[in-house]
Amino acid sequence: MGDLLVSKPIIIDSHKGSYEVNLQNGPISNLFKSPDQEAVYIIDEKIYKLYEAEIKPVIDYGRFILIDANERNKSLEKFPDYISSLMGQQMTRDQTLISIGGGIVQDITCFIASTLMRGVSWKFIPTTLLAQSDSCIGSKSSINSGDIKNILGTFNPPKEILLNVHFLETLAADDILSGVGEMIKVHAIDSPESFDRISSKYEELLREPNLMREFIFQSLLIKKKIIEIDEFDMKERNVMNYGHSFGHAIESATSFSIPHGIAVTIGMDMANFVSMKLQNTTEDNFLRMHDVLMKNSIVARKTFIDSARLIEALYKDKKNTKTKLRLILPDMKGRIKIGLYEKTPELSDHISEYLNLYHQI
Repeated sequence: MGDLLVSKPIIIDSHKGSYEVNLQNGPISNLFKSPDQEAVYIIDEKIYKLYEAEIKPVIDYGRFILIDANERNKSLEKFPDYISSLMGQQMTRDQTLISIGGGIVQDITCFIASTLMRGVSWKFIPTTLLAQSDSCIGSKSSINSGDIKNILGTFNPPKEILLNVHFLETLAADDILSGVGEMIKVHAIDSPESFDRISSKYEELLREPNLMREFIFQSLLIKKKIIEIDEFDMKERNVMNYGHSFGHAIESATSFSIPHGIAVTIGMDMANFVSMKLQNTTEDNFLRMHDVLMKNSIVARKTFIDSARLIEALYKDKKNTKTKLRLILPDMKGRIKIGLYEKTPELSDHISEYLNLYHQI
């Protein structure tokens, strides 16, 4: 890896044509000097407060809505208010939505763009590490309904992604760890060697902005290979849910008190443990990954995860079949594989055993 890796746009092929991830090397204010006169902006309230001076031209332009980026506001029940606000600003079908924020604002904007007036275009300026290194590409929106996480969604790629790593300078520590969790995930999916590479650089990654920037782009390049093979998540792309079936269940079981990427980090460790107990992988593979996953989830250690609530949420996962769980687990060589598993008491016992050990750490 090196500067060449991050100096060129990443071009993603999709069912709507290609779109680009463009790195903006200058100050954040450069993104907003000339607001798009044919756009309405959807802005994370926290980003507005942190970067009010930089975003001022967009605010003065006047066509925007602010959203408190939390899981409750990503629920279907909130969307009538968003639509009313957009239509109150004379949004038309030939105009563009521009999303400024992390994954929640991205999901909201993508879902609206997919359905409002049967589809409008959108662009994305990701401001979190998780969004910059993972969710910004791939076309997906994921929306909650009631207490069921990400049960609704669409495939609708943005026209463009503008990525400025200076947004990361104001992120809280748990938001950084959340993004790193997704970066670890995609490297584990790529190969055991890729996982070992990012694992060996873990502490340095948290200290060195240039190394972080390089791993962000490496993560996007790994994901690009997968989503271009299977954009609509029918087969190969399902491997990207490594850690997510358990991670989403952890989020539900803790009322979303654990950040997404950290829940996924714990979910990967749980997946590895369950795979070991099912004799799909070796204890060495579990232990090889265990230490860095525990380091990356340290901020969640005091949060209790109820096994009964977790298992109930796991059984509701939209990727399951009627009788089986679709889980992504490591094989004997540490390669991440997709499989179907019976909903057995034994499987539930393995999950409970993991949580008992986890709470003792």
